[in-house]
Amino acid sequence: MPQRTCVGCRLTLPKRSLIRVVRRTDGVHIDPTGKQAGRGAYLHNARSCWERGLKGALANALKTELTIADRSRLTNFLDSLPPETELSEDITPDNSSVDTRPTEAGNVM
Repeated sequence: MPQRTCVGCRLTLPKRSLIRVVRRTDGVHIDPTGKQAGRGAYLHNARSCWERGLKGALANALKTELTIADRSRLTNFLDSLPPETELSEDITPDNSSVDTRPTEAGNVM
């Protein structure tokens, strides 16, 4: 399954558990299908991730500056998100790159 990184919290998760935002010629838009042409970036459905993204991480990932219209569109989507809770239960971090082997005196065995 394809993995993507949330630009708000930097967790790597399955692509389908994130919301894609796409930069198109007519501005930055939410991509509900995940298939629109254009440079994309991904965010959780968590308000905190969207707030961090709108502070600059999203524009940086999309390699653009957000216009007033873009910010308005994205803020409207942010306002539609449910009140902040912990990340959705269906979202679990990908810890496959984390070494979970026991250590001895601080050294990996």
